[in-house]
Amino acid sequence: MAETLPHLLALQAVERPHRVAIRHKQLGLWQQASWLAVQEDVTRTAHYLQQHGFRQGDTLFLLSEPRPEALLLSLAAHWLGGVAAPLDPAFAQPQLLDLLHTLRPQFVFAEAQAQVDQVLAAKPDSALVIYADARGLAGYQHPALVAYAQIVATPETQNISPVAETAEIAFRFYRLSDAYALEYSELSHAELLRNGRQLISQEVLTAHEEALAARAFAASGHAKYLLSPWLLAGFTLNFPENLATRDTDRRELGPTLVAGTATTYQRLYALTQSRWPLPGSWQHRLVGWALRAARARLPLIATLARWLVILPLQDVLGLRRTRVPLLVGEPLSPEATQFFSDIGIDVRAWPEASAWQTSQLQVIPHQSNDLHSYLGLATWKAAI
Repeated sequence: MAETLPHLLALQAVERPHRVAIRHKQLGLWQQASWLAVQEDVTRTAHYLQQHGFRQGDTLFLLSEPRPEALLLSLAAHWLGGVAAPLDPAFAQPQLLDLLHTLRPQFVFAEAQAQVDQVLAAKPDSALVIYADARGLAGYQHPALVAYAQIVATPETQNISPVAETAEIAFRFYRLSDAYALEYSELSHAELLRNGRQLISQEVLTAHEEALAARAFAASGHAKYLLSPWLLAGFTLNFPENLATRDTDRRELGPTLVAGTATTYQRLYALTQSRWPLPGSWQHRLVGWALRAARARLPLIATLARWLVILPLQDVLGLRRTRVPLLVGEPLSPEATQFFSDIGIDVRAWPEASAWQTSQLQVIPHQSNDLHSYLGLATWKAAI
């Protein structure tokens, strides 16, 4: 059997079919799916993609914040021997439209109305545009649009075996250089599994971890150090309801594994600083004393500081149970590094080194009237 992401998913579905694979907060309530249910959704989606022309070597583009649908669609593309290409939702609007217009995606997952509009503006004749959030899309009549919920609700009509090969590309990432040239980097199934096993070995990850996916898989580090270990170790991957609730959701979950970028940890550090007691107050002096005591590591004083200040700070950040806080990519500022060390969060840096290559495609700037040139614009927009 080939060693690929979809083959590992099939293996997890056999070895721990009823264990929780994914947990996702929706409308304030945590929903969960077992490994067997995840595999069934992936194969059902792969069958749908295949019926709509997706073939081995094709690319599925994803424009989404972190949510299970993006992950499962990526695995469905892999199942058919295709490539998943997440586009960073943090791209500025002009850059994103230029990227889409240049890449001309045929198969796309666009999370919600805003992303659907971006895709149709840049490539109005896409073959398939799958969306997760239907709000605002009721009046759209574009023939390529389909809801993810509709896909997974259809019965699977045939058993599809994964056709991906170990050496094949699993993910491709795109960016625009300073010179506004299109660049890309690629990750094969083999490289993903090699990095995943390295992390599992070094951090002693098990099937009992609770990991939080609070960032989109639009960076190679999150595919290497979160997606791959999830499939290898078989732990639970949790998704917040949205970016606005991720801090609350983290506090509720108490994840044992957190994979974040420097932006993630700097934001948490800034959040703590914004809630710091006023200078000169006894609370401010207490916090300062506790951090110095933690640094000094005097047993009795450090224990007192831990119970009075350190543990409440960890609770506020949702990191009290976190034993594997990973930093992917750029380093933290010295102040943030010292702060997390003082409160007992040993943030470990893992590289996100990627070999970026210049694409032969020349960037074609998006023109605002491109969408209006599509014959069906009046049809799919009229009911809005």
